[in-house]
Amino acid sequence: MNQQALSSFLWSVADLLRGDYRQSDYGKVILPFTVLRRIDCVLGPTKDAVLEELALRQSQGMNPEPFLLRKAGQTFYNTSKLDLKKLLGDQDNIAANLYSYVQAFSPAVRDIFERFEFSAQVDRLSKSGLLYQVAEKFAQIDLHPDRVDNHQMGLVFEELIRRFAELSNETAGEHFTPREVIRLMVNLMFVEDDDVLSKPGVVRTIYDPTAGTGGMLSVAGEYLTEHNDRASLVMYGQELNPESYAICKADMLIKGQDVSNIIFGNTLSDDGHPSQKFDYMLSNPPFGVEWKKVEKTVRSEHERLGFSGRFGPGLPRVSDGSLLFLMHLLSKMRPARDGGSRFGIVLNGSPLFTGGAGSGESEIRRYVLENDLVEAIIALPTDMFYNTGIATYVWVLSNRKPDHRKGQVQLIDGSNFWQKMRKSLGSKRKEMGDADIATVTRLFGGFHQAQLATVFDAAGKETGRHVVLEGEAAPEAPAGGKVKLARLARIFPNTAFGYRQITVERPLRDAAGTVVLGERGKAKGKPQPDTALRDTETVPLNEDVKDYFKREVLPHAPDAWIDEDKTKVGYEIPFNRHFYVFEPPRPLAEIDAELAEVTGRIQRMLTELSA
Repeated sequence: MNQQALSSFLWSVADLLRGDYRQSDYGKVILPFTVLRRIDCVLGPTKDAVLEELALRQSQGMNPEPFLLRKAGQTFYNTSKLDLKKLLGDQDNIAANLYSYVQAFSPAVRDIFERFEFSAQVDRLSKSGLLYQVAEKFAQIDLHPDRVDNHQMGLVFEELIRRFAELSNETAGEHFTPREVIRLMVNLMFVEDDDVLSKPGVVRTIYDPTAGTGGMLSVAGEYLTEHNDRASLVMYGQELNPESYAICKADMLIKGQDVSNIIFGNTLSDDGHPSQKFDYMLSNPPFGVEWKKVEKTVRSEHERLGFSGRFGPGLPRVSDGSLLFLMHLLSKMRPARDGGSRFGIVLNGSPLFTGGAGSGESEIRRYVLENDLVEAIIALPTDMFYNTGIATYVWVLSNRKPDHRKGQVQLIDGSNFWQKMRKSLGSKRKEMGDADIATVTRLFGGFHQAQLATVFDAAGKETGRHVVLEGEAAPEAPAGGKVKLARLARIFPNTAFGYRQITVERPLRDAAGTVVLGERGKAKGKPQPDTALRDTETVPLNEDVKDYFKREVLPHAPDAWIDEDKTKVGYEIPFNRHFYVFEPPRPLAEIDAELAEVTGRIQRMLTELSA
């Protein structure tokens, strides 16, 4: 059964719930029952062996847990004689039997169903007379990993959550990230480390502080297994939404991961891995979401601990907390002397430029750039996410840059690498194909500067696109056609994004036009500034302030001076400006000729009508 058919089958349970449940509550039943059936199928083949082992160890007075785990071949087990199909044999007592079945799971699995508030749903279904029908429906489907692999199961969960989010007007993007975006991010994380990761027995850690249903961790694991099945990726995560956390934990259980590494709670106010450092990290924090609920805790950590805590560089405005997650990830980087770290985070456009010199956002950008932590920023196509069509960017940061990247930042405009989806999913109308992901990965991995050459025929129709690396020749234009070149990948020194904001003062004059001088302290005998004439100028870091002032200010205001005490250093990354290509308008003669032709055609038509 393919993913779409499986999703449709599971969704058909909604037909049973209609009338007794609101549409927005369907997920409270379908999601936990899907997880239950998945775990039920995973444990099915070893069920009898586990029960025999339980009886043996209990008769010996021994703790059965380690023996049961071995017999189950998983990191979890169930000691009940029941399973989902056997529950159907006693219709009158199905609720009580289902309770006892769930309670017979090992503690990690019981926690999953507590997060789903499964008991409340069983009770509600029982009172509505629907419990037997729902259990019977799920018992019909085989969700064993041999039939439905982990990757497919993850896609099914994401499809279900997306549907539930749409019905309840929730934000689907808070729960998961499109798989092709995750594949791109994982490729960017690992591309420079392929040699290391291909060694047998290599063990690396990966962390997602906004884990959702675990999609990023899963795709990273699949990538490593595909490239080296003898490598091991130990997964860590934290998630705030109870249902997403439960699904993520269930997925990690079935993959054999240590689920104690998956923590429930708010990452910003209650760090679940306070002393841990990681090799790789991935995150897609919610876009433009305010952090007022955790403001007191975050501000306290910033003021008490400074750079010894997570938020030393500064705090962004309360209306958008995405840069808090970036700083959280910075605090989780393994020291460079111990091998260092690399992480990727998806952000909207705001963190690139919001906030002037001295603001929290600018200070955070200043910290990552002056400490040479930013490897690349990649622009994604718009309409890529389920809950928003805005422009998004993948930031890649590392404290172990290879020598050829040191002191520099690569910007890649991947906004043109997409294909239209056959059917829109919420706000998501575009997707990146495998070739698109490979192109962006190659540009990043090779640290290339490049242009995108778009070829048009004589009729103005696009006939092809070519990536032209620096030093390569652009394709020739076809007869009567043209080739349009656009910047695709550029490399800048870190200082290119910095500037000094200088305050330009002009003297205060009295009614007679005489300059007013100070009378006390440091200002004594010096011209006093006229606040009405005060201005600010932005001077790039790589330019001498005095030269700039002499060239740009003094010719227009010979009496002006710079108030050195007010000078601030700021950083911003005007991404679009670096990729803007000016296209001159067509010659006026050409436009006039077209207008004359159209006018003549209209006049001829009118003449024919009047005749």
